Amino acid sequence: MKASFCVVGGGISGLTAAYRLRLAAGDDARITLFDPADRLGGILRTERVGGLPMDVGAEAFVLRRPEMRALLAELGLSDLQRTPTGARPLIYSAGKTHPLPTGTVMGIPASADSVAGLVDEETLARISSEPARPFSWQPGSDPTVAELVADRFGEQVVSRSVDPLLSGVYAGSAATIGLRAAVPSVAAALDRGAANLTEAVRQGTPPANNSPIFGAVAGGYQVLVDELVRRSRIQWVRAVVSDLQPGWELRDDTGARWQADAVVLALPAARMARLVGEVAPGAAAAAGRVVSASSAVVALAVPAETPFPQCSGVLVASGEPLHAKAATLSSRKWGMGDGAGGDVQLLRLSFGRFGDDLARRASDDELLTWARADLAAMFGFSVDIVDARVQRWIDAMPQYGPGHAELVAELRAGLPPGLAVAGSYLDGIGVPACVGAAGRAVEALGALVAR
Repeated sequence: MKASFCVVGGGISGLTAAYRLRLAAGDDARITLFDPADRLGGILRTERVGGLPMDVGAEAFVLRRPEMRALLAELGLSDLQRTPTGARPLIYSAGKTHPLPTGTVMGIPASADSVAGLVDEETLARISSEPARPFSWQPGSDPTVAELVADRFGEQVVSRSVDPLLSGVYAGSAATIGLRAAVPSVAAALDRGAANLTEAVRQGTPPANNSPIFGAVAGGYQVLVDELVRRSRIQWVRAVVSDLQPGWELRDDTGARWQADAVVLALPAARMARLVGEVAPGAAAAAGRVVSASSAVVALAVPAETPFPQCSGVLVASGEPLHAKAATLSSRKWGMGDGAGGDVQLLRLSFGRFGDDLARRASDDELLTWARADLAAMFGFSVDIVDARVQRWIDAMPQYGPGHAELVAELRAGLPPGLAVAGSYLDGIGVPACVGAAGRAVEALGALVAR
């Protein structure tokens, strides 16, 4: 009898899990993937904007993590890996743009010089005096980033330097993200006995080199999605799995029933929690504690001659009157638009932070109006729009709060044999972490998938 496996969720986590299952279980295995969307890929979504392919969900991946680079190599796609041009972003704060600080870890400065010009003189003095002030740290503790940084360096460092970066990664803020998730190297330095936060940031700063930090896929992530689908040879069922019972038996929202030897749930935490409430109540309770943010992307094509500055985009400090949290000048950042299609520049604006409902409630017209106004505020001139796409990602950005690693350990420990999980709420929100979590899910199924 042929082995049968079900994967619930068709984003990068589910597709990577399906591909890993195919490699582990062999050609004869039946792999059924459930996802009700109009296309597979989840937040890896490529659209044509101004005649050019452009990612309107996840845009880039961190190169220091090996999982994505290894997957591209495995699939024969390494030649499509793209690195940035070297242009750096600006920060919009107090009504004007500033260079992105250097000498920081996720915006936390190693010295006052790092944020000079971005924060006021009182804050600079507070940073300079931080090593002389009493400091205590309990190894293993995990405060929010805001709790520690505001206490040691002041609120301006949080809102103007740290929040813009965390908002781009998590659609959250320093008040919602735990220190160990946001800056593990700084937390590790404190655990090792760093005398204060300034020293911990210095110890936690990666060695300086000229290697790029981020990568992307030429032609958009759709290229990767298509190759994973081809290699995994899945049966795609465009339905929602509404019930899961030991055995394993799944029922979808059409009433159809499916049997599997093992199941990988590659769903957002809230949906996973609802589905496993009966078969894995402990895991469901842990997953139910993960909260998420929503975001919206406005992707634009503008005339090629639009005189943007030589930067990769603008990150917006918290508390500013703009609606967008960031604008990425994609053509500047990635060299997109060169050659064919060079009559336009591509850019994208991101909206929505944890705690607001902007991405859910704002109309497309409102988002486009805000995009125009925010670009004018950032750059000082009106921008003509040649083409536009609006993409919403509702509850797609899990918040890695304090104690997140312990929560995930509790979740995985509560899963019965034959059931595994993957997704952006587990080991990191970025694409490489999702690829890694998918591989870990298949490994956790052990002998059930061995040929």
